[in-house]
Amino acid sequence: MPKERSNHLYQLIKSMSRSEKRYFKLVSTESTNASSKKFMLLFDLIDKQEEFDEDILLSSTPELKPSQFSNMKAHLYKRILQSLRQFHLTKMEDAEIREMIDHSELLYNRGLYDQCADILRKCKKKAQKNDHLELLLEILRWEKSLLSHTLDKHNQKRVNKLIQEVQDVNDRINLINRLTNISVKLNAFYLKTGYVKSPKDLSKAEALVKDDVFDIDETKLSVQEKLSLYNLYVGYFYFTHEVEKGLSYALKCLSVFEEQPDIIPPKLDLYISVINNVLHGQYKLHLYKDFVKTKSLFRKIRTMKKVELSENIKMKLLKYSYIHEFNRLFMLGNFTGGIQRLNALLSNIEFFITKLNKHSRLILYYKIACLYFGAGDFRLSSRWLNRIINSDALEMDVREDVHVYARIVNLICHYEMGNTDLVDYYVKSTYRFMLRKDNLFKFQKYIMAFLKKLSRNMNDSELMEAFIQLKEVLKPLEKDKFESHPFMYFDIISWLEGKIEKRTVQEVIQEKSMLTIGDDYPV
Repeated sequence: MPKERSNHLYQLIKSMSRSEKRYFKLVSTESTNASSKKFMLLFDLIDKQEEFDEDILLSSTPELKPSQFSNMKAHLYKRILQSLRQFHLTKMEDAEIREMIDHSELLYNRGLYDQCADILRKCKKKAQKNDHLELLLEILRWEKSLLSHTLDKHNQKRVNKLIQEVQDVNDRINLINRLTNISVKLNAFYLKTGYVKSPKDLSKAEALVKDDVFDIDETKLSVQEKLSLYNLYVGYFYFTHEVEKGLSYALKCLSVFEEQPDIIPPKLDLYISVINNVLHGQYKLHLYKDFVKTKSLFRKIRTMKKVELSENIKMKLLKYSYIHEFNRLFMLGNFTGGIQRLNALLSNIEFFITKLNKHSRLILYYKIACLYFGAGDFRLSSRWLNRIINSDALEMDVREDVHVYARIVNLICHYEMGNTDLVDYYVKSTYRFMLRKDNLFKFQKYIMAFLKKLSRNMNDSELMEAFIQLKEVLKPLEKDKFESHPFMYFDIISWLEGKIEKRTVQEVIQEKSMLTIGDDYPV
């Protein structure tokens, strides 16, 4: 096995585009000293490797000395980052502003105060235009330093104006920090447990979001403050099952970008997340026509002017494109079509999965498993669910609710496959898992008791009676604020109706979709 002492350099080089590599080589070959030649040699050797292996590099290249290798890697890594920064400088407005601030500092230290002030004026306009508040504060700090060196008859007015500007920027930064701090705490809560599922959870969420947050006057806020406030509201209302309210603020957030399209390129990451939030609400409320229209915004991003599609942005677009295409197919009940599309993309998806974080990977596994379940392929559904069930201990702490429902759906898969001997065993282990996670509610209790009955020999009439009874006890839970959330993960009512009416779950969901979507239902 190759020794991977540190593959950060390898990963960085492999992440570079052709044009980035070409630029790096161009600026690096300008120097003809022996050290630069060694750097270029190391760069090319690593770039050619399919898998990173230091031992092969050292044994096959006498020019590379083991005693110098660690320092060479560190210096090459630094030079690549410098090259990438320079290459993307004109496309990264904040980096461009930082460079201008650095230039003003150089001029200040040389005593060229008028030139320093001139550059500060230019970069201040850039910072104000797109709400780069932290950079604006840094610029104001340098303007204060300049005051004593650029005295004139209006100096007192300049001082008062500068003090007020600093105060305003500080107030805005403090408000944004307060709002984003709450959002981060809510998100951490959500990533651990999933949606609010009990009065206890709701109390915890309400304790994080104080009442005065809802009293903030939106009309007095800047763009960045509005985006921070709306995103907090979206997260809170979705988290607490008030989907209509959450969607209304997600649409408000999207309208900020639509009214000021110039802010999309510098805030592209946030813009994509906002589109995702809108789609999430439209999916939950089954607003198919609106959903399809919003989903098309992802495609438009690729043709926007001044938009830089970094690897991070490409991965984010791909992730949301997959997830929401699956959601669109779920809305239609078109599971068979979804499987056909999935099979065509499977090799790409497997590679894509390796690039995802734990939460995104978990959600994708579950979506794919539900596609197979809806199409009646319970064997493959169970295989994808097992990727969740067999997660390592660290992944078990991410979205405990999804782990619970993966086990419940897997139990139903085993029942459908006729593995009744396994059902009884898995019922007990699933019970233990839910008790450990404090995740045993009426919905789970009813289903687990039902599945335990199914593991025994039952005749057809007893089986039909069991299906009907379970549907009767579950139906009222759809209107219960804390018990209704499991229906988001698995449409068990449609599965039961399929069993009772002797139809596939796909047929039942498609019929419901036609009634819900109406004229918008695609032919």
